[in-house]
Amino acid sequence: MEPFSPKSYINNAGFKLLMDIQYQSVEAFKKHTNIQLFSKTGSGKTLAFLLSILSKLDPEKKEVQAIILAPSRELCIQINDVFRSLKPNYKSTVCYGGHSMQEEKNSLSVAPAIVVGTPGRLADHIDRNNLHLQHCSFLVIDEFDKCLEFGFNDDMSYITRQLLAVEYKMLVSATKMKEIPDYIQMNKPFIIDNIEEDNEVDIEEHLVKYQGDLIEGLEDLLNSFKHERAIVFCNYREVSKDVSDQLKEKGITSAYYHGGLDQDERERALIKFRHGSVTILVCTDLGSRGLDIPEINHVIHYQYPNSEEAFVHRKGRTARMSASGNSYLFVGENTQLPQYVKRPHSEINIMPSADGAVKPEWETLYLSGGKKDKINKIDVVGFLSKKGDLDRGELGVVTVLDRTSYAAVKRTKAQQVLNKIKSEKIKGKKLKIEIAI
Repeated sequence: MEPFSPKSYINNAGFKLLMDIQYQSVEAFKKHTNIQLFSKTGSGKTLAFLLSILSKLDPEKKEVQAIILAPSRELCIQINDVFRSLKPNYKSTVCYGGHSMQEEKNSLSVAPAIVVGTPGRLADHIDRNNLHLQHCSFLVIDEFDKCLEFGFNDDMSYITRQLLAVEYKMLVSATKMKEIPDYIQMNKPFIIDNIEEDNEVDIEEHLVKYQGDLIEGLEDLLNSFKHERAIVFCNYREVSKDVSDQLKEKGITSAYYHGGLDQDERERALIKFRHGSVTILVCTDLGSRGLDIPEINHVIHYQYPNSEEAFVHRKGRTARMSASGNSYLFVGENTQLPQYVKRPHSEINIMPSADGAVKPEWETLYLSGGKKDKINKIDVVGFLSKKGDLDRGELGVVTVLDRTSYAAVKRTKAQQVLNKIKSEKIKGKKLKIEIAI
């Protein structure tokens, strides 16, 4: 087998150089079999463990060689998408609750080299005899602390008992773990600790003073951001929805995101946020970990987090990949800050915006066809550019899923585009196309 070189994979994904964390991970597996990697979301750790896996795959084997466990469907999809962006000559598949069990069974029938999934769904496939791991040599558990917190301990224990030939193990977490469950069988693991380095990112913290209703203070702060992206953190599902609804009444475009939404609702909220047709995401702490949401300029603690750990992870949504960001704490006349929060030096007295709410520059279009209909990004871009008469700068991010697709277009062009394409077909198919709500 030729020596492993990650350069071509990195180039395929649109990067020029390996980040330190990725180099450290690949090099570590040359000498060690058990690795613990501590690093926050957005630091390049997904590529770190994917490149490490690729360095150990055998192209001659036709069995599952690696499994990656992750605590949420969104993170599983994200990991699989990153793997495919590397354009490797290996098949991968993703399995998670809410996805078609039959489609997953079909994708597992010709064993992929890599399987990405939530612990509960993979345990289910093992029980149904759809997934065979007797030749699997590589195990990665991403966001391991969250997997434990979400109650996957029994499922992970069950899965590891099926790994009779496992040689390499990697636990990835944004939080340092004091104890590792015995079933992982990590003997003297090699530690890659990038958390201290992560703490050096440029996050400016602000104390926001307000009088009157908190929601009015939030309204004024958000209006000052113009088109910049912001995440508003709440402690409870009901509060996140209520805050988003109140902002909507005030003319502020936002989406809410929490664990009580079904898969399609969560997926659509994140897509609109990534596309820029929504610049404000109101969410619970579910949104503080494991989501690939770039360029977050502002993190707002509408309700104070329940712990210092939650506080750190919320702030970690901004200032990713060496960028800078802002974190905001609201204080009223009699507010007491939590003990673990150091009082920021910057204090802001917000004033109502004379301009009011600013609408996002983009609108997201929904198309009722996707990968399973043989439609890809190039098809969507070509269709909207030609039939919708859009210039390059008027078409933004395009996302193609199994059965649906989404495309960002300039808000000022959205209705015009819909009028032009309402009777057109894409790849011979008449699709339902409308503004995503």
